[in-house]
This record gives sequence, C-alpha cells and structure tokens, in this order.
Amino acid sequence: MKTFRCDNCGHPLFFENVQCLQCGSALAFLPDRLALCAIEPAPDREEGLFQRKLPQRRQPAARFWRLCRNHTEHQACNFAVPEDDPNPYCASCRQTRLLPDLSVPENVERWYKVEVAKRRLFYTLAQLRLVNVCPPNGERDGPVFEFLADTPGHMVMTGHADGVITLNVAEADDPERVKRRIELHEPYRTLLGHLRHESGHYYWDRLIDEEGRVPEFRALFGDESIDYAQALQRHYASGGHPPGWEERFVSAYATSHPWEDWAETWAHYLHMVDLLETAASYNTRVEVPGGESDEVDDPFATSEADFDKLVEQWVPVTLLVNSLNRSLGQEDAYPFALTSASLEKLRFVHEVIHSPRRARQAQPADESAMAQEEPAAQPQPQPT
Repeated sequence: MKTFRCDNCGHPLFFENVQCLQCGSALAFLPDRLALCAIEPAPDREEGLFQRKLPQRRQPAARFWRLCRNHTEHQACNFAVPEDDPNPYCASCRQTRLLPDLSVPENVERWYKVEVAKRRLFYTLAQLRLVNVCPPNGERDGPVFEFLADTPGHMVMTGHADGVITLNVAEADDPERVKRRIELHEPYRTLLGHLRHESGHYYWDRLIDEEGRVPEFRALFGDESIDYAQALQRHYASGGHPPGWEERFVSAYATSHPWEDWAETWAHYLHMVDLLETAASYNTRVEVPGGESDEVDDPFATSEADFDKLVEQWVPVTLLVNSLNRSLGQEDAYPFALTSASLEKLRFVHEVIHSPRRARQAQPADESAMAQEEPAAQPQPQPT
C-alpha cells in the first residue's frame, strides 16, 4: 500500500487516516480515485455532502461525496460514497453481509480490525481491475463477506463457499491468531493474509472455472476434482509438512489440495504487488544481484506490469524487509523462499489477472447487507 499526500498541505498520509495530523483537514478515501483525499463540507449543498479540499480551487467542485454509514454510525470506515449512489455503505462495506453481535464490546474492535484488512484487500483488487470501485445502482461487486463470532453450539469456520468468504473474528485477537498459527504449523498468519487467501478461492471460480482455464490450471496445480475433504484430512494427519514441499509450493498448506495451492499462490501474488507498491512510494532503491542499484517500480503504474521485473525486484525487497525485522529482534516478515516451480505458478496468476476477460455484472445489494445477526443457515465454507 502506498502512502498518500494531503491535498491541503502535502503532509504524508496513511490509508487508515481520517484526519491530517499536520493541517487538521478531514480525510476520506475516494474509491473512484483510489486515493485518500482531504475533504470539506460542500457549500450550498445539503448537509453531509463533501467535496475535495484543494488550497487553490479555481472552479466549482465537479463531484460530491458523503461518508460511509459505518463511519457516521460506528467510526469504523474512512471510505466515501458518491452523492448519486443510493447505497449508504461504501463499495467495500457493502460487501459485508453479516456481522457478529456488536453489543458484545470485544466484537466491535474485532470487526474494525477485520474491515481495515478488507479495505486493504479491496484496494489491491481495485488496482488490479478485479473489482468495480463504483458499482452502479447501489450494487456490490466482488466476494461477499460474513464476519462471525463463535456462539454456544456454533463454531465459525473461516473459509469460502459459493462466492461467500466467512471469517471467524477471533482471528483479530493476537493471542488467538498466534495460538492457531502454532497449532497449524503456519509461519505466516494474518488477517490480511486470510482475506487474500480466501479471495483466491473466489477468483478461481471467476477467472479459472468460468473463463475456461481449468486445463491450464491442472497442468500447473494438479487435478482439483480429487476429494477436497479427504485431501485436507490427509494433510493434517501427516503433520502439515510433507517432505520436500519447498521445491514445488509457496507454502506447506499449498500441498493439501490444488485449490489451496492456487489460493496460497494467489495470496502471495497480492503480497508481492502490494509490498512493491509500498517500496515504490518510498522511492526505494535495491541492488539486484549481478546488476546495479535500481529504483523499485510501482506494479500498478502500467496496465500490465512485467512479471520478470516484479520478481527481479521482489527478491531483494523481501531480503531487505526480513533483515530490518531481524535488526529489531522480530521474526521474518516474509518467511518464504520461492523456487522456480512456485514462480511459474505465480506467473500463471499474473497472466490470468492481466488477460482480457468478460465483463461481470455487479451484484444487487441493499441496506440489509450489514445485518448484525447470525444466519439461520449458511453455506459450509471450505476450511483453511
């Protein structure tokens, strides 16, 4: 994620900011611009409408926004909604269909953390042109999310099924997430990592199955028609770390089933482009092995980034990040080493994302999308 600059004073801004710490300007993320912008009340317009705050405005504002309902009611979102959009929720929040019981105090903080991670996922998907930043007629685009908490007799399993991503909000608690990371032998387990992984399952349906790429997929990842539940049982029964997995997979969990191999590889690709955009926004220069020092390129600056260039810059950037973490006494931020087989799978993900595809219809959405209740019945997600 890149850093932004305040429209009013030029001070650096971060994605989650709601106010500039330098000049005090109110801030909102404008999805159609994919930018965090200074805003001010729109003169001569109804209350609650805003325009961009520009220090030397030469002409009337061309567009107006209102703040997402989750900001006005819960201070839990900093995205804006176009004035003519009938949906009170922003393009990211309207993707969330079910929430945990917010009368439970700890669920409010958990929900906030999960939504922060989801907005970061939304930004990356939007940069890759995988989700519509301004769906028409109040509709939503992309996966549907259900963020739920365990209740007596009902344990929530994180996973994906039929376009719905379910996340147990207990993953927002650091102790619980670390506990599960150790129990499941996963060196990298974060909220954003979860959402990126599960979005991979969603886009397998959209970009592989629906686009007729299954034969190409199987040539690299294997036959996904093998029994999924049995494959996971075998994976966990073996301890989760089959010998030699590092030679062909991005993670040990990727060995469990071709669908999980794809989802793990997809998540790694999103890690790659997001981290490189961050490095580029800081004008980072890296020394490529065997070459000269080179400035990191923004992977979203062109319509189709060169994959070999991404990898060439990714390796030294991750080495730098891990070295910085070790200097602070922390574990590696990126505890993986990519082999040639893993890189070929990543290249496939890259090519699928950037290849032409059919236009998809946005999904209808209404105000009930943010219902704060447990579902009477819900699809069983794929466990991950």
